[in-house]
Amino acid sequence: MIDPQNAQAARVATLLQTAESKTLDFKRLGAGKVAKMLETLCAFANTDGGLLVVGIGDPKETKPGDSAQHRLWGLQENLEAFDELQRKCRTQFNPPIATLVVSRLACTLRDGSAGHVAMVWVSKSEQVHSMVDGGTWARGDASNRQLGAGEITDLSYQRGVRSAESEPVAIPLALLDTDAWRSFLGQRGLRSGSMADQLQRLGLAETVKGLAGSEVFPRRAAVLLFADEPGSLLAAFGTRADIRLMVYAGKEMGSGATPNLRKSPKTIRGPLIEQIDTAVRWVLDELAQGLTLAGSGFKTRHKYPERVVKEAIVNAVIHRDYRLNRDIVIRLFDDRITVESPGALPGTITPANIERARSKARNPLVAQNLREFPLPPNIDDGEGVRMMFGEMAAAHLYPPQYRQTLDTAVEVVAVTLLNEERPPAWVQVSDWIDRNGPIANAELCRIAGLDTLRASKMLRGWVDRGLLQLLTGRSRSQAAYRKPALADDQASLLGDADG
Repeated sequence: MIDPQNAQAARVATLLQTAESKTLDFKRLGAGKVAKMLETLCAFANTDGGLLVVGIGDPKETKPGDSAQHRLWGLQENLEAFDELQRKCRTQFNPPIATLVVSRLACTLRDGSAGHVAMVWVSKSEQVHSMVDGGTWARGDASNRQLGAGEITDLSYQRGVRSAESEPVAIPLALLDTDAWRSFLGQRGLRSGSMADQLQRLGLAETVKGLAGSEVFPRRAAVLLFADEPGSLLAAFGTRADIRLMVYAGKEMGSGATPNLRKSPKTIRGPLIEQIDTAVRWVLDELAQGLTLAGSGFKTRHKYPERVVKEAIVNAVIHRDYRLNRDIVIRLFDDRITVESPGALPGTITPANIERARSKARNPLVAQNLREFPLPPNIDDGEGVRMMFGEMAAAHLYPPQYRQTLDTAVEVVAVTLLNEERPPAWVQVSDWIDRNGPIANAELCRIAGLDTLRASKMLRGWVDRGLLQLLTGRSRSQAAYRKPALADDQASLLGDADG
């Protein structure tokens, strides 16, 4: 049986060997430190979550020749300040941060006495938090940064706290009196009142007061749902709302002057219900024809379940960020499909937890009203992504690969479906990484019964497909691999604080 005190000491020793990062910060309980700790917790909640270790000094404050234990000041340095921190964690954030968890680790302090340090863990939040009279903070690589008003607004959109779909746009209601609107009306059974009244009752329009008086304008969701050309109408407001379809020859996008496209790109326009139907039919027809592989001349057929392809497209349309000036892009390669949706994953959803996380609708007006059409594309039960993973597994294919890119001009969430049957070893490797963390060649040899050469080749292949990522900062003999969506080695520090 593991001695809990030894386990806690080992956890502290690991912390002392780990550098500060986007998800890890160290603070002593010195004078004036409580405000800085609150800034860090606010920044963690507004970024990707993280761990604040209280009672361990900043590694930058150590002098040459100091041992790691020299940083262990402990809570005993200023217990009153630690009490103040815990009290202010409950009162100084607006809205309150509900996911703060505090625990203690026993250790031997720098003077040889017994003491404790505290681990304050905060999860990534669905909301945007500010400090009372202290600003709004986000976390950088290893420090905090105060956000300006525009950045706070952008973060609110990213998190799904605000949604462009609910904003009124100065577009005449007459442009929404289309076949899509009449089909929707018939299904809903709405017969009384004017179009303005009906849209307002549905929450799809609002009265806006201007210099010339009051006027009813549609919300952006209504334009998306019913206008014949929503993308064209919304372009005047700096956003897009169409789908682009691209078919490539080969497995990559060519970098030369001539694009390696098999055919001209296609743009799909129209109300969202028609965009989804057209895009799904187009992609499935393209897949049914099969592709002649570039360079070999062999014909291949794509094996993705139709339900998975449709769900990937439906999710992109329903959950994209409609304030962004970029279209949804569907790319077909010889070996995969990628669906790129503008925006970030809303709430606390990440590529690592998307299979298990509860669904969060960025655009609830769009989602709720799409299901009211005669032939709805979505049943809106929050189980679509879980179904995609299950269907791909049943077809013996690799699971959907989710990525999000936030450090570009326009954030993008992409899901990739690989047209390749997964070997039995992948299931073992995936499970091993989920339970134990990064995997090395030796572990793969042991769990899958492979020799070193074959294991190395398999690991490199998974890296090439984007399924695994080589950990940086290690020698070749210590090479290890993780899933790209998972946190780095510090994830083990953010787990059970009780050791």
